Amino acid sequence: MNVLILCTGNSCRSILGEATFNHLAPEGWRALSAGSKPAGYVHPRSLALLEREGISTEGYHSKSWDNLPVTPDIVISVCGNAAGEQCPAYLGPVLRAHWGVEDPAHVTGTEEEIDAAFVHAYRTLRARIEAFFALPLAGLKDDRARLKAELDRIGTLQA
Repeated sequence: MNVLILCTGNSCRSILGEATFNHLAPEGWRALSAGSKPAGYVHPRSLALLEREGISTEGYHSKSWDNLPVTPDIVISVCGNAAGEQCPAYLGPVLRAHWGVEDPAHVTGTEEEIDAAFVHAYRTLRARIEAFFALPLAGLKDDRARLKAELDRIGTLQA
């Protein structure tokens, strides 16, 4: 199963989600990330955070949803709502869910406050990904309605 983690810039949240998902994924599951308007770079704080967590950052880069190497089975958007952020809408015959996380790249303040925003985004995504992998995935692959309900429920979990 291929899971696309989608946001606008593909520099922070979707990269954190992709790397964490792939780090924790059981065999047969793979995440990729993309943006509707990719920033063209991965935010250095995202890379540093992943490395501190022991998650490989090799090969991750900001990319467009126009150039996906596979067709996703599931699309999870991670754009936030507090700043009035527009979420891109992936069109196609896929299962969709929204796991909104505020964009740490837009946080201002001290270095500690900015780092805390990145850590909060990572922990929120990780908690949701861990909850996803705790599901009976083999039984859910063919039950799209139940899988959709679980994805929506997980999208409300906080770190």
